[in-house]
Order: sequence, then structure tokens, then C-alpha cells
Amino acid sequence: MNQSEFERIMKLAIEAETEAYEFYRDVSEKVTDASVKKIYQEFAQEELGHRTLLEQILKHDIKTFSFTGASDYKVSETVELPRLSLELKPVDAIALAMKKEEEAMKTYYSLAALSADPEKQKIFSELAKMEEGHKARMESLYTNTAFPEVW
Repeated sequence: MNQSEFERIMKLAIEAETEAYEFYRDVSEKVTDASVKKIYQEFAQEELGHRTLLEQILKHDIKTFSFTGASDYKVSETVELPRLSLELKPVDAIALAMKKEEEAMKTYYSLAALSADPEKQKIFSELAKMEEGHKARMESLYTNTAFPEVW
């Protein structure tokens, strides 16, 4: 992967984070359940943070960064992608976001595997860990919401 390909991928990633922000923001404005509204507002703010980080990487404003890896219990992989609706239940809202984070994580791990340049491998691996951390957080939130009897 040459520098122009890397820049193109990073621009696409920035665009994806912007779309994720807009999606979460729009859903938060339309859903009727107050807890879903709050969850999606928080998710929207997180996506803005992701976008800012990617913009800094693209502009070379940030040279090194790292994220702590999270345990992946693969909860997301066992859950069906819920259908988006205005009457989205909190558990389905979390599941939808969890599946989006899973997809982003897999994309970054794939890009890391395809990169010959160790610096770019590191960037994509760290971005994958970032998404993996968000996925783990959402999986925890999901299991606590979907299975309250455990508590």
C-alpha cells in the first residue's frame, strides 16, 4: 500500500465515521424511547472522537497512539442485525451499534493484514483495537440489557 492508497483509505474511514455520527444523531432525534435516545447521543459523540483521531492521523498531527486491547467474547457475532425502526427497543439499539463496531473492527484488522508497511500495519491494528474496545463496551451493555436476570 503506497501513501496515496493509505490517504484514500483514511479519507474513506473519516467519511465512514461521519456517516456513523450522522446515523446515530439522526436515530437519537427520531426514536421515542428516552434511553435509546440517550444511548445513541453518546454513540454519536464517540464517532466524532473517532473522526477527529482519523483526521489527525491523516494530517500527520499524531504520530503514535495506542489503545488497550479488549477481551473479545464474540457476543456481537452471535446476534442478528436488528431492523432499524422508530420504536427500536434499547436492546436492539445497542445490538445495532454493536454490529457496526464489529464491522469497523474487522475492516481495520483486514487493512492491517493487507499492509506491507509496518507503520501502516500499526495504525490499522490500533484503530482495530479502538473499535474492538467500543465493541466490548457495547457487548457488555447489550448482555446487561438483554439478560437482566443474570444480575
